[in-house]
Amino acid sequence: MSSKETQRYKFRELLIEPVRNGIYKQKEFHGRGCKIVNMGELFAFSRLGDVPMKRVELTSKEMEKSLLQSGDLLFARRSLTASGAGKCSIVKNICEPTTFESSIIRARPNSKIVSSDYLYYFFSSPVGRELMGTILRQVAVSGITGSDLMELDIYCPDISTQKRIAHLFSALDDRIALLRETNATLEAIAQALFKSWFVDFDPVHARARGEQPAGLPPEVAALFPDSFEESALGMIPKGWDVGVLGDVAETSRKQIKPEQLSAETLYVGLEHIPRKQLGLDSWGTAGELASAKSAFERNDILFGKLRPYFHKVVIAPFEGVCSTDILVCKAKQTAYHHYVAMHLFSDELIAYADRLSNGAKMPRINWKDLAAYEVAIPPSEVAEQFYILIEPMIARMLANVEQAQTLANLRDTLLPRLISGQLRLPDTEQQLKDLAV
Repeated sequence: MSSKETQRYKFRELLIEPVRNGIYKQKEFHGRGCKIVNMGELFAFSRLGDVPMKRVELTSKEMEKSLLQSGDLLFARRSLTASGAGKCSIVKNICEPTTFESSIIRARPNSKIVSSDYLYYFFSSPVGRELMGTILRQVAVSGITGSDLMELDIYCPDISTQKRIAHLFSALDDRIALLRETNATLEAIAQALFKSWFVDFDPVHARARGEQPAGLPPEVAALFPDSFEESALGMIPKGWDVGVLGDVAETSRKQIKPEQLSAETLYVGLEHIPRKQLGLDSWGTAGELASAKSAFERNDILFGKLRPYFHKVVIAPFEGVCSTDILVCKAKQTAYHHYVAMHLFSDELIAYADRLSNGAKMPRINWKDLAAYEVAIPPSEVAEQFYILIEPMIARMLANVEQAQTLANLRDTLLPRLISGQLRLPDTEQQLKDLAV
């Protein structure tokens, strides 16, 4: 694609109707009715499908004006950070009436002259983000207006070329999505096994009934007792200890000063850690970070220590540094690593952290309090068998995280070059074919 093949449009010229801000409804109208896209969904799902959402009751007039359709583009009208303002998502699948909140702008492209997918990739590229920065307004929060958005100059090739570009990058995103869905499945299996062994004590109940624990080979089943005993935590497997998380886990307090960081040092902030997902979605580099950071090693467990970010827990797929708002944790013995990780990932521990967090502006948990969380500690032989069962899943998850990031980097490298005309479409198609993506 070259500049000769492109045509310049005002964004409004590519739309069926003017952009529209979302709705605002008082609290009594929430909790029933149609789904509503909030800022959480906008930032969590760049390609928005049929996902769980809150609900709001609309009048027939509001529904006529404010429902979404597949192909609609959604833009963050305001954000606490400049990088978030103007963030673009595309509506892919709408299975029931769905609207959007007042902090979001809806744009409805004219499919006769422009591909919604092409525009989504345009606004997601560095070219589009730089363009969005020209209309960014800084007041109390960063934001854009619909009127400014409609006046942006958009460079589009012919509709056939747009669709080819969108198809290329949709295929990459589909592959990334599949890797993340695979990780979600692996996480669910790991959680279920953890709950079975260390919360519900299913193998012990089975042996107490004189049964063989389901799915366990005899030599592993024999490691579990066949009875329970009373403890401070209630009934626990006989012979297991009542202790605290700090008995089997510790935190690393190694700090790296800014002058010790290289531009290539991998960096993880709270913004990079997804909600309730053990695998990272993205990360950055230290670049010009101006403050000290916490060092971590591959397989360390990163735990967001600010409320409401206790649900941000991941296993590090590489060595790097992280925000000091993240606790770096690890097991004292390798056998207990996944046992510790799943405890830190559990809803019960997060509820405990919620209760103990303190601080007026930014409530947080410290390691001393987190380490005091009471747990039933299994013998090392049981913990080791759990580690052996879970390790292949965790290893595959980390590999999937790295592969997804490689694909995302490829997309983010090729996309701006293609949109700006620095790279021809046939060359891009061949490059992706050669890489067998």
